[in-house]
Order: sequence, then structure tokens, then C-alpha cells
Amino acid sequence: MKKTVHFLACIVVSTSLLTSCVSSGRYHASLSALESARNDSARLATQVAQQKANIDKLNGQVSDLNGQVDGLNKKVDDLTNRTGQLSTESANRQKALSKSQQELAANQKRLEELQALMDQQKRAILDIRKKMSDALVGFNSKDLQVSIKNGKVYVSLSENLLFPSGSAVVNPKGKEALGKLAGVLNNNNDITVMIEGHTDSIPIHGRYQDNWDLSTARATSIVRILTKDYMVDPVRVEASGHSSYDPVQTNATTEGRALNRRTEIILSPRLDELYRLIESSPAGATSKN
Repeated sequence: MKKTVHFLACIVVSTSLLTSCVSSGRYHASLSALESARNDSARLATQVAQQKANIDKLNGQVSDLNGQVDGLNKKVDDLTNRTGQLSTESANRQKALSKSQQELAANQKRLEELQALMDQQKRAILDIRKKMSDALVGFNSKDLQVSIKNGKVYVSLSENLLFPSGSAVVNPKGKEALGKLAGVLNNNNDITVMIEGHTDSIPIHGRYQDNWDLSTARATSIVRILTKDYMVDPVRVEASGHSSYDPVQTNATTEGRALNRRTEIILSPRLDELYRLIESSPAGATSKN
């Protein structure tokens, strides 16, 4: 019995000791596993923190990139708007340039037309001078001269050829010259006629009040002969007296005074077309206003 009890006690003690040994091993294993888990958790926490930092960094970069994209989009919009403005400005400038080119072409055309008319007038002036010179070829050059001055033909007739001293009555030789001149005028209806009477500076006495009166009377006397005796159209003719105030030579000498006592018949082609062109041009219209 005692042996049995002792045996049982040994068995119990052995069993107890064996049981105690197994629990301690598991405990240490559990501690080891726990420590490993803690280490893994720490590593995971570190990795999570790193990943979070990376994510935050990436989010910052994404935010910066979004800002840059917004800035680029704004620049694109601004550039698009500016391009539209530039296109509008370019179109407006092109229109202005086209208008300027059209005006330039129109002005160039007017200039060419004006130049053509001026050339035509020059040819007409030369033609008038030739016809007058041919018609009056038989007269003394001291008494009758044909020249061009200020774009007009001047037929200058001396007092000696036309009038007695202090008189406005044309003598026969003068009438002959006027008749030949009238023949050219009647064959050329586009010529206008201005008749100017001139005297020297010596005061006169008698029928005429002064040299103004005498110079005007001589001019109108020639007008009457041209229009009544030789049928020159009166509409084409004008008369004026200049007394001694438009001399060609000095009145201080006998020779100078003789040259100043003259009648000038000034001839020019009609300038209606030339005036019309000038008035129709922008410069002519501006000056007229």
C-alpha cells in the first residue's frame, strides 16, 4: 500500500513536473511570438509612416502640378484671348491698309490724270503761241511780241502800233494786227482772252482823267474791235486797265517808258477740265472748305 501510494505520488509529482515543463515552453514561445509581432508591428508602423509621408509628399507634388496646370490653362486662355485680339487688330489694320492702298491708287490715278491735263495744256499753249506767231509774222518785233509767261501766251502790242499818243482810238495798222489775231481766236474757240492796258508814269491831261482811265479805255477799245468788227465771242473776253503800276521796264528813261506803254492780250486754253479734276481731288475739296 505504502509502495502504491508512493508510486502514485511519484507519478503525480512527475506528471506535475512534466506539466510544469510544457507550460513554460509554450510561454516562452508565446513571448517570442509576441515580441516578433511587436517588432513586425513597429516595422509596419514605420512603413505606414513612411508611406504616409510619401503620400503627403506626392499630394503636395500633385497640388503643385495642379497649380501649374491651372496657371498654364490661364496662360492658354490669355494667349487665346490675346490671339483673338491680335487677329481682330490685324484684320482692322489690314482693312486700314487696304483702304489706304485704295486711296493711294485713287490719288495716283488723279495725279496721272492731272499730269496728263497739264501736259495737254502745255501743248495747247505752245500751239497757241505758234499760231499767233505765224499769224502776226509780218509785224515789227519792236511793236509786237509773242511769248509764254506764267503758263499763258502773251501778245504784247506797243502803243506805237495801236494808238496815237494819249488816245484810245486804234489806228489802221493796229486794226490789221487785231484782225489777224481774231482770225486765230475764231478758229480756236477753247482760247480765253484777257486784254490789259498799260501806260507809263507820266501824268496825262485832256480827255482822260488819268492813266487809269486811259489804260482802261484802251483795253475796252480793243475789246469792241475784236467782238464787234471781228466777231470774237464776248463771253471769252475780259478787259482791265493797270495804269503805270505793272511796268516791264523803268519809267526813268524814255526807252523804258515807251516799252511800258503797251497793250497785252493774254491767251490761255480753257482750264475747265483741269479745275474740275483739282476740285474733285481730296486736297481740292479740303482747300475749298
